[in-house]
Amino acid sequence: MYPERFGSLPAYAFPRLRALLDDHPPGGEVVQMAIGEPQHPFPDWLADTIAAEAAGFGRYPPNEGTPALRQAAAGYLERRYGVTLDPDAQIMALNGTREGLYNAAMALLPSEKAGQRAAVLMPNPFYQVYMVAARSIGAEAVFVPATRETGFLPDVAALPEELLARTAAVYVCSPANPQGAVADAVYWDRLLDLAETHDFKILADECYAEIYRETPPTGALEIAAAKQADPERVVVFHSLSKRSNVPGLRSGFVAGGPESLARIKQLRSYSGAPLPLPIQHASARLWDDDDHVEENRRLYRRKFALADEVLGDLPGYTAPEAGFFLWLETGDGERAALRLWREAGVRALPGAYLAQDAAGGNPGAAYLRAALVAPEAEVLRGLEAIRHVLED
Repeated sequence: MYPERFGSLPAYAFPRLRALLDDHPPGGEVVQMAIGEPQHPFPDWLADTIAAEAAGFGRYPPNEGTPALRQAAAGYLERRYGVTLDPDAQIMALNGTREGLYNAAMALLPSEKAGQRAAVLMPNPFYQVYMVAARSIGAEAVFVPATRETGFLPDVAALPEELLARTAAVYVCSPANPQGAVADAVYWDRLLDLAETHDFKILADECYAEIYRETPPTGALEIAAAKQADPERVVVFHSLSKRSNVPGLRSGFVAGGPESLARIKQLRSYSGAPLPLPIQHASARLWDDDDHVEENRRLYRRKFALADEVLGDLPGYTAPEAGFFLWLETGDGERAALRLWREAGVRALPGAYLAQDAAGGNPGAAYLRAALVAPEAEVLRGLEAIRHVLED
């Protein structure tokens, strides 16, 4: 016997991509633009830091993170957003933010609200863990369109009152994956008002917050503090994977109100996998250092400029505000991905694989997601191939 709640999960995006492409030879030297795996160099001192602390692999690490790591995360939030959090009561280390995004639902959300099945809202397209988290607690995963018409962010205010009444939480990704849209202060302010009126939590996935063109994206905690909102209303998630180019470090943190964090910590003490001590030491140093982050941003800005130059005059191109993905309107994302692979060796992801079918169809079906993570020369080759496909 197997649980039915997972029996109808769609195939994950990357196995679907392999099934689409791998029976066909690439049409050129392979350019990887499908996976958002940062390729810029991480700081030279990182390996030395881990090596110097290697004896820590022989000890069980603290579940919630070392005091130094939690203080470094708090310092980052204060420098970046001007918010002051108690590192002992309001911050916990994560073994990658996917863990936190999943377990927050388990720790914080009810399966019923207002006498009905609880709803968990999420953008469509979306990061797949949001859906699985909702299903795991027996809630309904509700996919809210995040399309060009809504500014590529979910328009929660447009939802029916009866749905909002049973909403337990809304996942918001800003900067958005895959569209690169940014929730501004007005967006967060309105969402916080809705959350207060209808008593739901905001689970803010801010993993791409340090990759932007010019203006740093506004954070959910920043606006919550300015509004003096209930500190339990917002829970945010941050990662070193994109900020510091260390996806293999599997290091991030969750921050929010003390009651929320106490519940998350309690669950993690039973079911979590804390970061090894050498990784915690290295993570603390990464959160404390901003110089390598600015250099990383400079490299992405060069790629933004390349994308604008190569694709900017095409009707399917929308310049991203932040993040490192292009969300390209191609008419048929699967067809475009297959052509790119067969004709140029460029591996990109059909947008339909990141979205759920809805009443109006799949909102990602006409799109292609291309990651600007490869070295600059490879990105340029990929962009030129994309232009050829979009022009044809």
